[in-house]
Amino acid sequence: MVCWRPGLTGRPWRMTSAAGSRIFLWLNHIQGNSRFMSNLNLEDIADLVVGLRLVSPHELSVAHGELPPSASGNDLLEILERRQLLTDLQATRLKRGDHDGLVLGDYKLMYRNAAGSFARVYRACSVVDGSMVGVKVLRERWAADPDMVKLFHREGEIGMRLKHANIVPLYQVAVQGKFHYIVMEFVEGGNLRDFLRIRGRLEPLEACKYTLHMAQALEYAFGMGVTHRDLKLTNVLMSSQGVAKLIDFGLAADEATVNRAGGVDLQQALEYSTLERNTGAPKNDPRSDLYFLGGILYELLCGEPPYPRTADRDERKRFGRYRDVRPITMQMPEISQRLGELINRLMHISPSERYQTPTEVIADLRIVMAELGGSTNGRTSGNEQPTVMCVEHRTKQQDLLRDYLSKHGFRVLVLSDIERALTRLSQQPPDCILLMGDAIGDRVADDFMRAQDIGRERRFGVVCVLSEKQKHVRESITSVSPHATVLQQPVILRRIRTAIEELCGVGDADRRAANAESERVVT
Repeated sequence: MVCWRPGLTGRPWRMTSAAGSRIFLWLNHIQGNSRFMSNLNLEDIADLVVGLRLVSPHELSVAHGELPPSASGNDLLEILERRQLLTDLQATRLKRGDHDGLVLGDYKLMYRNAAGSFARVYRACSVVDGSMVGVKVLRERWAADPDMVKLFHREGEIGMRLKHANIVPLYQVAVQGKFHYIVMEFVEGGNLRDFLRIRGRLEPLEACKYTLHMAQALEYAFGMGVTHRDLKLTNVLMSSQGVAKLIDFGLAADEATVNRAGGVDLQQALEYSTLERNTGAPKNDPRSDLYFLGGILYELLCGEPPYPRTADRDERKRFGRYRDVRPITMQMPEISQRLGELINRLMHISPSERYQTPTEVIADLRIVMAELGGSTNGRTSGNEQPTVMCVEHRTKQQDLLRDYLSKHGFRVLVLSDIERALTRLSQQPPDCILLMGDAIGDRVADDFMRAQDIGRERRFGVVCVLSEKQKHVRESITSVSPHATVLQQPVILRRIRTAIEELCGVGDADRRAANAESERVVT
């Protein structure tokens, strides 16, 4: 392993087996010992971040060039974070000596996406090929509980069996020391609750499209002998291509296990059991999933749930909460009669009067969507959100672009590798591709021209944002098509968005721009 030893020559060095052994001794000794970590010198920190595979020896050597002569280990961590070689999560945990579990298998944890009483979900990066994945980690307080560990592994094992376009694929369920974790696809768009929080409520056609996606996932799982048992907005992830995907199959738990868990993560099981116990339905009734699917569709249309959200266990176990839902036709009398009937039947309190299988739901959804003027294959027309592919490897800039463009009505796909992006352009073209020159480097002019060539054939726009150091690159770009734009830093997000809107043909660009008079500069 090539690294550098500060305080000596400052030149690259090859880590010896003795140095490697010393790292592993540190890993055992300093776990949980923040005072020891705070006293680690520069050399110790350097060996540690390389030994953990958080940064490469080359990246470490580059960062070393910015250090003053009397630099400390903390100085190195701050430079690595500033250069975006470490995330805030990684740097913070290293500073307090809490590095155990920071790298699980071949995946380094980058950011925490979600947290509950049962598990935490992280965005992670493969140390092998740089691909992004999601990693779900069982909380440590449950790692010694055999029932909870069994439940967690059951989720992973069931999920790995399910291979469907509307189900988030799980790749691995594993144990590393005291950490139990599941590796899954990283879905760019966030969950359906966050999506709805931004949008407020959805038009009937779009709401039906996402419900169709969920019903198709349930139909496939039902054919595999699996029910979901935890349908809710946060268990529906939205891809950047506008595809709804279910997650967290296999979390069905008995009430005793839920009571011990104590949090809301597993309490959806209380809602299922309450519904079934009071309606004479058998345990694990597939029709219960359809009731809660109806509840999701209800909320997508109204912007509010059919019954108030609560963490109160007694309220969740009250049968009247599910029986006394105000009919959607009273809540929204303007919706079509057929759509109203579909939702009322999905949420019928009597299981025998409810839809009996997801297949029946799919058939009626397609009829409703046809009446609404949409495609019955789950793709809507007309008011689709434009898709923007962003090529950017720096994590903070990725998040900034994703959050900003999503809030302004775009579906956002972020790729860190330009070759992968160019390949995808031919296979699944977006409405526009955004090339960040700082991230791509010296080859940006060639890649811009390649993207333009593909864009002419596949009819998408190309926006290239050159860094301040790349002013000379503009001169080497010999032609810019009407469907492409080159911008030069410094540039604000609004200017980038306006360029994308113009190339995508999005209306009311000026009105949208007026909604944000001051917006951040992208650097």
